Amino acid sequence: MAAKDTYEGPITITRTGKGFFTYDPDEEDVFIPGENLGGAFPTDIVKVEIVGKEADPRTRMVRQIGKVVEIVTRTRETFVGTLYENAEENLTMLAPDWKKMYVPFVVKGESLPIGMKVLIRFQGWAGNQPYPWGTLEEIIGPAGEHETEMRALALSQGFRSDFPPGVVAEAKKLETTGKDQIAKDAEDGIASGRRKDFRGTTTFTIDPYDAKDFDDALSVKKLENGNVEVGVHIADVSFFVRPGTNIDNEARKRATSVYLVDRTIPMLPHVLSTNLCSLNPNEDRLAVSAVFELDREAGIVSSWFGETVIHSDRRFTYEDAQEVIDTQSGDFLDELNTLKTLADKIRARRTKAGAIAFDTPEVKVKLDENGKPIEILLKERRDTNLLIEDFMLLANEHVAQMLSEQTKKAGIQNSVIYRIHDLPDADRIENLSQFLKVMGYDLDAPGGHVKGADINALLDQVKGKPEEYLIKTATLRSMAKAVYTTRNVGHFGLAFKFYTHFTSPIRRYPDLLIHRLVKHYSEGDTFTKEEVAELDTLAVHSSEREAAAVEAERDSIKMKLVEFMSDKVGEEFDAVISGVSERGLFVELNLTRAEGMIRIRDLGDDYYLYDEKRYRIIGERTKTQYALGDPVRVRLSAVRQAERELDFELVKVA
Repeated sequence: MAAKDTYEGPITITRTGKGFFTYDPDEEDVFIPGENLGGAFPTDIVKVEIVGKEADPRTRMVRQIGKVVEIVTRTRETFVGTLYENAEENLTMLAPDWKKMYVPFVVKGESLPIGMKVLIRFQGWAGNQPYPWGTLEEIIGPAGEHETEMRALALSQGFRSDFPPGVVAEAKKLETTGKDQIAKDAEDGIASGRRKDFRGTTTFTIDPYDAKDFDDALSVKKLENGNVEVGVHIADVSFFVRPGTNIDNEARKRATSVYLVDRTIPMLPHVLSTNLCSLNPNEDRLAVSAVFELDREAGIVSSWFGETVIHSDRRFTYEDAQEVIDTQSGDFLDELNTLKTLADKIRARRTKAGAIAFDTPEVKVKLDENGKPIEILLKERRDTNLLIEDFMLLANEHVAQMLSEQTKKAGIQNSVIYRIHDLPDADRIENLSQFLKVMGYDLDAPGGHVKGADINALLDQVKGKPEEYLIKTATLRSMAKAVYTTRNVGHFGLAFKFYTHFTSPIRRYPDLLIHRLVKHYSEGDTFTKEEVAELDTLAVHSSEREAAAVEAERDSIKMKLVEFMSDKVGEEFDAVISGVSERGLFVELNLTRAEGMIRIRDLGDDYYLYDEKRYRIIGERTKTQYALGDPVRVRLSAVRQAERELDFELVKVA
């Protein structure tokens, strides 16, 4: 086979063991039948040869057939699942939790605990064997138990709660010396002019009621000229987490904290995340800050970036701060009113520039002391949520712009980690536009190109309508994914030319790197050539770990939603059709966002045809049709907790 017919990249594999490979975005995917997968797992980086063509039996279009000729990189070496006996073949096997995995594993070893959830390490897959094999690495616990399942979720994505011994030792040392280090650096920094002293300026934090760490604070001061100085103060994690330390090496590896429904798996040891680096009230803390002088229209008159010492006067929850604004009474009323007025203007300016307002409610699962879900809440964002977001975005944007200008002056290419959000893929926008037409809406997207302002107009149009959530979700899915990179292309969703992550170094490693860069350009701190050379790799790694964390977080919510529904079989619910396929209808419940399926065989005595272009199925005899976005009344017919799946039956079209 000629070299030009061999391509390298990630492979997609369905649960039925069929592979698909993209080598050119303008070409159809290459189909790789099961016998040609060569032992590849989903998302592995592989080399594929084109070996022929055939007609797709479903679409009748001619497609290319490929064969995996080399596995370049295994994206997973460990797998979580439940051990079971395959009596027919006299094998102990692992049923993987990872739904993308299309084949079980043979597990080799002595005294293997059948029925337990475990972590195995993949060891190989001989070409003449039907299954891959692995060895037991860790027993997690009895399948189905809350603690077991939560730990399994994290481990399956490569996240651990415990820290290695070297990290623990460094953390213990900081526990005894940390506060003295803060006091000394505050004094030395202010005396030398390296740190600005904000301890006399009104400062507070606003966070969720259940927040354990506070990595951002706002200060407010009215100036004699009528303008307002707003400081966005971020915990100076880089003061404690130095390159080459065990804590830094582990933080790099983790790249992010993970927020499951019942726990946080932190990037940093607790002595840092909830103590020394947390901007706790009534304590001096070190920060890296973006300070803005804003005029009455929230225009930036001047800005400053660098190291500071702060003293938070109050810890607000979002609810506390909202109550002060709503009742116009309470602590720091003037400061909160001032911030809200400025934030509203900053947001209006951003929206006018084309920033997209995807304000979808967050699903929050309330658990009892045993981890059992007792309530599902849809949390709407309030003025105080938006206020904090607006100032964090302002800081992120202008730190990115400052660093871009500084690196350009220094003549150093690709030496900033940006947070980019590329233009949406034209084909996806074309598909979205087609979907919206079916739903009765028009999106101005000539040739698959769309403006943020047009998306905002669409979102305004659907506000308050039954299909609002569905259309928001479909639109969001058509967007490119935001990622970290050293090559700036701007942020489409926020309508920013420059954007980075600066505001959460306790929980994101890229923010910590940005702090080191800010110090480098504001104070001449060292940022070595070796560190610059690593930024590309760290950007890719951080994007990958972020995606894994998001998947773990979503899975934990889904697991608890399914558990919440487990005692509700036979009950009826209002829902919306959220997906249509040849197999049936996917529905999403209005009150909890729990998802499930109505199988096509359960829809009645008719033969239903799938109309892919119009996102619907139609009864051949009765002409009854069910389409995406239709409100329906459904009855829960089955709950399969192990698979995290719900089955519904149709009661009536609402």
